[in-house]
Amino acid sequence: MPRMIRFMLTRLATGFAIGCAVGFFLWQNGSAVAGTFDDYLAQGLFIYFFASTIAMGYLATALLLEE
Repeated sequence: MPRMIRFMLTRLATGFAIGCAVGFFLWQNGSAVAGTFDDYLAQGLFIYFFASTIAMGYLATALLLEE
């Protein structure tokens, strides 16, 4: 695999993992009641969108700082 693609995939995956952990932590501390399907769907979407945003920011920062 070319070096640039490997660089991008590892940075995206790392940022997504960090975003998932933080999104899950924020959701658990923000809402006390869960249980219905709508709550789980909202939680999944919140974590996914939060993680994808953090992943793109992590990749952009890594590309900016790479020499």
